[in-house]
Amino acid sequence: MTVLSIIRDCLDALLHPSARYDALTRARHRAFMAPRLLGSLAAFAAFPVYLAMRGAPSAIEVAAFAWLIAPILLSWFLSRTGRYEGAHVLSSLALSGLIMAVAVTTGGIESFAAIWLVVVPLEAALSASRRVAAFASLLALSCAGILILVSQLGWLSIGDTSAAERGVLMAFGVASATLYAAGLAFGAESLARTSVALLSREEERYRLLARNMSDVISRHQRNGAVQFISPAVEAMLGVPVAQLLGHGLFDRVHVADRPAYLTALSDAARGDVRSVEFRLRRERAGSERGQVDFIWVEMRCRPLDQDMGRDATREADVVAVMRDVTDRKLGEQAFDQARSAAEAADAAKTRFLATMSHELRTPLNAIIGFSEMITQEQTLMLGAAQRREYAQLINDSGKHLLSVVNGILDMSKMESGNFEMASEPFAPRASLMHCCNLLALKARENGVDLVTDAPQDLPVMTGDPRAFKQIVLNLVANAVKFTERGGQVTVTAAVSGSQLALRVSDTGIGIAPDDLKRIGAPFFQAGKTYQRRHEGTGLGLSIVKSLVALHLGELTVQSRLGEGTAVTVKLPLVYTPQAKISDAKTSDTKISEAKMSDSKASESKIATLTPVLRQELQHQELQDHPHDQVQDQPALVKKSA
Repeated sequence: MTVLSIIRDCLDALLHPSARYDALTRARHRAFMAPRLLGSLAAFAAFPVYLAMRGAPSAIEVAAFAWLIAPILLSWFLSRTGRYEGAHVLSSLALSGLIMAVAVTTGGIESFAAIWLVVVPLEAALSASRRVAAFASLLALSCAGILILVSQLGWLSIGDTSAAERGVLMAFGVASATLYAAGLAFGAESLARTSVALLSREEERYRLLARNMSDVISRHQRNGAVQFISPAVEAMLGVPVAQLLGHGLFDRVHVADRPAYLTALSDAARGDVRSVEFRLRRERAGSERGQVDFIWVEMRCRPLDQDMGRDATREADVVAVMRDVTDRKLGEQAFDQARSAAEAADAAKTRFLATMSHELRTPLNAIIGFSEMITQEQTLMLGAAQRREYAQLINDSGKHLLSVVNGILDMSKMESGNFEMASEPFAPRASLMHCCNLLALKARENGVDLVTDAPQDLPVMTGDPRAFKQIVLNLVANAVKFTERGGQVTVTAAVSGSQLALRVSDTGIGIAPDDLKRIGAPFFQAGKTYQRRHEGTGLGLSIVKSLVALHLGELTVQSRLGEGTAVTVKLPLVYTPQAKISDAKTSDTKISEAKMSDSKASESKIATLTPVLRQELQHQELQDHPHDQVQDQPALVKKSA
């Protein structure tokens, strides 16, 4: 252990607690106390030697040596209070008082001690306070003025020292003042070196933190230009730091998010603390050229200098911390989708209960009511004709209940992926004509013309004939139900490439644009004006949509409110049963709004339900399939009221 380390430990023990945790403050307090304590102790040690050489001291000499106890008191004051500026002010007063006491007795302004007044402001400069330095300078000038004044007024006694002695004393004064000023200069240089070393160490510490943080730290100008950005951005965006300086980072911000990005930086430059979320383009390693990948980033920004940020006339730099929040955003989107799905399921349940309460209760009431009347035929004196009528009503209600239950069961099978497709060759024209014949009576009762246009040379197709008939029956029944008396329903079939195009059009009430977007949803019945006039579960078109998807086909709906609706179904002539039913069931469909136009087809807006997982079907020779078309039916069949 060296002497310097012992002295340093002793000085550290005297430091005020407020100065022990800051390196620069600790160095300043140590630099203030060390020379004063050592100087006072050296003066007291030299006082006996001085007495031995000089003899009995004069009163002024005793006062001067007694004054040397002041630095010890100043060190004690700083050690107890920690008031660094106050200690420098007291030191300036003590030094000025000692200089004045010596100068007054040794010739005033011409004294060798007067030169020490220059040291007073130099010593105060170590306080790093303008107020203390200004006070010390004013104090030194005031002391010099007082010495000049009392010398001019002749209030000072002129000593009998010779010129040689005055010269020696003057040289001693200049030399001692110079040495003290040199000590102050070395002290100032030491403090400056300590300050620079501490600043460099602090910068290195922050630089190390910036390099090892997972969050990205950046410094921006008010216009968004990047002056500094931490290396963590390379792992986040996959690009070097040099490419993000200037406006490189701004160029990677998503176009829609740039106004919010610049607004946050501008507000932060004015002194506010802002947080913004935006998207940044990321360069993913190994990604194909032209592939764009964006991540979500949360940026918290604030002014680098709070005082400058509050000054509206000056632009402050902004420091920002960016964090990748893509996973959180994906979680929020998944939560929103799950909530939307839950709301849709709740709405579907509500529609199901509302529909079933009518579709099941009405025929059940009819069955119960008419069966009770039959059981009481003797009391009511019912005739045979009335019993047959009631029995027929009970039978019709039972069939209606069976159709409702079958529709619900079929829809449940399709949604669960358990609907089995029995693929076999069949003649689509025969099936189409059979379905139209079944609905001809209903069309005649409603006063609707049912026109069927099916060429006799329609090829045999491979698929599920039961599902094909159900598609035709549901579409034609819907068209007849929603067509007013005197209207017309047209059913056409034609071959389009490797597909069979089935089109069912009517001149009915049509579908509103808002309802057209939801066509095909289970239990959905479009329109409020006709919802109560027509019975139904709302499963017809939903079943058609699912069956078409299972056949890997396309469903297109064109409609205009008040003018009619046209539904086009395209099915592959050769259905591939190897396609997974579950994949076909869950295939995504796209729906766009449509409006019919009789003059120009290009003006129509079409709602198309196209399964995304639809595969390209290879066209096979029709000669490989048996040809069982019905030849004895005409190509155009018209059934009118």
